[in-house]
Amino acid sequence: MSKKDCGGNNDSNVKPIYCDPQYVIHNTCVPRYVPVIHPIVHVNRQNIVNVPRHIVQESQQTEVVDPGLPSKCQACNRQRSCFNFWF
Repeated sequence: MSKKDCGGNNDSNVKPIYCDPQYVIHNTCVPRYVPVIHPIVHVNRQNIVNVPRHIVQESQQTEVVDPGLPSKCQACNRQRSCFNFWF
């Protein structure tokens, strides 16, 4: 704006004209600390792992193995007739 627009004339009979104010803004930054909460949850996790545990169950049994009657005598190499005196 020039002086003419804002009543720059110095006559005493003239009423001054008031213009709208012009704003000059000077920005400054002022820190304001705002608490920010970060929750932390610690989880103790127990993972189950299947591990085989071998257990042996023992038993005992008796087996009789009958080879049958021999066809000849092991002591004298004779045929079955030598067994007749035992029975």
